[in-house]
Amino acid sequence: MKAAVKETAGVHLFGIRHLSPAGAIHLRHFLNEIKPELVLVEGPADATPLIGHITRSGVTPPVAILAYTDQLPIRTLVFPLASYSPEYEAFRWAASNGAEARFIDLPSNIAISMHLGKREAVEEGFKQEAQQHWSNVNERYEKVAELAGEPDYDSYWERYFEHSSASDTYRSAIAAFSEQMRLLNEEEERSSTPLEAASNDIREAYMRSRIAEAIAGGVPADRIVVIAGAYHVSALTTAIAPMSDEEAAALPRRDTKLTLMPYSNYKLSNHSGYGAGNHAPAYFDLAWQCLQADDPGKLAPLYLSKIAGYMRESGTYRSAASVIEGVRLAEALTSLRGGRLPVWRDLRDAAIVCLGHGELSVVSEALVKTDIGTSIGALPEGVSQTPIQDDLNRNLKLLKLDKYKSAVAADLELDLRENRRVKSEEAAFIDLRRSFFLQRLALLGISFVRKKTIRQDGATWAEHWVLQWSPEAEIQIVEATLKGETVELAAAFAIKEALEQSPDLRTAAKLVKQAWECGLPSSMEDARRMLQQLAVDAGAIEQVAGALRELSALIQFGDVRKADTSVLIPLLKQLFLRGTLLLVDSAACNDEAAAAIAAAMIDMHAISQQHYDDVDDERWLKQLELLAYRDDRNAKLSGLAFALLLERNLIEADRLAAEVSRRLSPGTDADTGAGWFEGMSLRNRYVLLSRRQLWEQLDLYIHSLDETQFRRSLVYLRRAFSGFEARDRSMVAELLGELWDVGALEGGDALSQPLSEEEQQTLTELDEFDFGDI
Repeated sequence: MKAAVKETAGVHLFGIRHLSPAGAIHLRHFLNEIKPELVLVEGPADATPLIGHITRSGVTPPVAILAYTDQLPIRTLVFPLASYSPEYEAFRWAASNGAEARFIDLPSNIAISMHLGKREAVEEGFKQEAQQHWSNVNERYEKVAELAGEPDYDSYWERYFEHSSASDTYRSAIAAFSEQMRLLNEEEERSSTPLEAASNDIREAYMRSRIAEAIAGGVPADRIVVIAGAYHVSALTTAIAPMSDEEAAALPRRDTKLTLMPYSNYKLSNHSGYGAGNHAPAYFDLAWQCLQADDPGKLAPLYLSKIAGYMRESGTYRSAASVIEGVRLAEALTSLRGGRLPVWRDLRDAAIVCLGHGELSVVSEALVKTDIGTSIGALPEGVSQTPIQDDLNRNLKLLKLDKYKSAVAADLELDLRENRRVKSEEAAFIDLRRSFFLQRLALLGISFVRKKTIRQDGATWAEHWVLQWSPEAEIQIVEATLKGETVELAAAFAIKEALEQSPDLRTAAKLVKQAWECGLPSSMEDARRMLQQLAVDAGAIEQVAGALRELSALIQFGDVRKADTSVLIPLLKQLFLRGTLLLVDSAACNDEAAAAIAAAMIDMHAISQQHYDDVDDERWLKQLELLAYRDDRNAKLSGLAFALLLERNLIEADRLAAEVSRRLSPGTDADTGAGWFEGMSLRNRYVLLSRRQLWEQLDLYIHSLDETQFRRSLVYLRRAFSGFEARDRSMVAELLGELWDVGALEGGDALSQPLSEEEQQTLTELDEFDFGDI
C-alpha cells in the first residue's frame, strides 16, 4: 500500500451483523446485482489465503479461523463463520462467480497484540470504566427496543431487520441505524474507554488503506464491494485518510500462525460468552434455510414441529394440532406488535403455552435442542490445518473414534486385553492402541477426553473414558503444536519438559507411569533414569512410598500394555530399602504429619507382601517392630506398626496383652494411649475384634481415667471409631456386653440405642474441646 493513495470513493459498502440470515440473503442479492470483480471483507488480512479452503467442497459450517501466537504463553483469536454468516455467503458467491475475495482488517499478529494491550490496560485500572461504558451502550440499545414496543433488543433486531424483505431497504436501514447509534456511543467511548476508541480508529484506518490499495492496483472502485460490520461502515469513507505504510509498520506485533478449525453452535451462541453471538444459532440456521427457499413464512411451523419432534423422542407426545395452535398463537402475538412474521421470542412463548401447557420445564430440553442444538462443523482432509490437527483426525479415523467427535458426551469402555476373536493383530489390540492415544491427549490437557475412575478386581485391563468435542479442545490441540507435530511427539515432549523441571520423587514416578500409559518407551526410560537419580537422596518416606506405589502398579500390570517393566525392579528394591531405613526417624513427628506417614507405612507394607521376592521384607518387619515398641515416637504410628505386625501374626498372645496393658495403663497420658489405639484401628479390624485381651485392657484403661482425661481421650477414640462400619461397631458393642457380664446381645442393643439430647449435647461440646486448657 502507498501512503499517498487515499482515494476510496465509489466502492459499494454493505454493512452487516456478523450472524444474520437476512444479511446473508440480502448480500447475495446485492452481489448478484453489482457483480463485483473484488469482494473485500472485514477479517484478518493475513487469513486471505484460507478463503479458498473455507469454500471447498466438504466444508460444513460452523467453522472458524484460529490465530495463535507461536511462542508461550499462547494467545488466540477466533473468527467464526456460520452457514448464515454474510461473510461466508460472500466467499461462496465469489468462488462461484469468478471474483476475488480478500480480508481487509488488521492482520492477526497486530490484532492479537492490540487485544492483549487492551486486556492488560483493563486489568490495570480501566475495568470499572469499561464495564460502565458497555453497560450504557447496552442500555441505549435496550431503550431503542423499548421505544419500539419490543421486550428486548434481539426481538427488535429480528422484527425490523431480519424480517426485511427488500435488499435495498435492508442495506440503507442498517447503515443509517448503525451510524446514528455510533454517534450516540462514540463520545462516551472516547472518554471512558479510550483504548477501545483508538482500536476502532486503527482498524478502520487500516481497512481504508486496503480499499485504497485495491483501487490503486487497478480494480475500478465501482467493481469493489466492501462488507464490514455495520458499526464501521460510516468510517470507511473518503473523508478520512487511510493508514500509511509507516503507520502500519509502527503497530505492535506478535508472531502468529493461522489455521482452520471446526466450530459449534454452542460457541456461536452468546450463552458461551461470545460477544458477537446470538441467542439461538440453530433457530437462525432454520431461518436461513427458509430464506434460501424464499419461504420465510415456513419458519414458524418448522420451528414448532422440531420442538414437538424432540418432545416425542423423550416420551412426551404432542399432536400436530398442538403445533398448528402454536403457529396461530405466535402469529397473533406478532400481530399485536405490528409484525409481519413471528420472531424467536413469539415462537418460544407459543411453544411454552401450546406444547408445554404453560410449563417451561416441560419443553426446556426440546427448546435448547431447537434453539442452540449440538451441531458442529467439519473440515475435509486436505483443508489447511496444523500438522497436529491432521494427526488427531487421522488417528480418530484409524482407531474408529471419529464418531465421538461430537458436542454430545459419549462413554467409551476399553478392554486392553487381546481380542482373540479377530484375525489381524491390528484389530486384536485396537482398544490398547485407543488407550495409548487417549492417554496422550489427556497428558496434553486436551479436554476432548476425560478418564473415569472404575473399580477393577485387582486388574488394570479395563478403562472408561468420556469423550466430548468442543472448540476449546480444538484450540488446545492447536496450542500443543508447539510441543510436536503429532500427538505422540507432543506427549513425549510434555514428559521431557516435566522432567527438566526437576520434579520430586513422587512426580518422577508418576511420569514413569504416564509414559507407560501413553505407550512411550523412550520417555519411560528417561523418567526411570531421573527417578533413579532422585532416589539416591530421597529423605521423605511419603515421597518414597508414593513412588513405590506407582512402580508397583507398573511391575504388576506392565504386560497389559506390552511394556517390559522388569527394568524397574532394581529401582523398586532401592526405593523400598530407602523407605525402610527412613521409617523410625520419620515417626518422630506431630499428629498432623503422622497422617501422611501412616498412609506411607500402609503402602510400603502392601508392597512388601506384593513383591515379597523382590524387596527386603525381613528388614521391613524389623523396623516395624522397632517402631511398635518405641515410646519416643508418635503414638499413632507406633500403634499402626503394632497393628501391621499383629496382622501378620508376628505377635504372640502374651506379648499382645503386655503391650496393650502398657500402652493403655492408667499412667499413660490420655492423648498418648488413645492415639496409640487410633493407630491400631487403622488396619484390619477383624484382627482387632478377635483379640479379647485388647478390649479388656481398653475397658480397664477407660475406667482408670478421671473426668478431664476421659474427655480428652474420648476425642481420640471417637476419631478412631469413626472409620468403623456399622457392623464393626455392633461387634464392639457385643464384646463390651460380654466384658460387662450383661450379655452380648443385651449389651449390643443398649449401646446401639439413639443418643439422648443430653448425650448429644455432650458430644457436641467435645467438638469445641480446648486442649490448651489442660
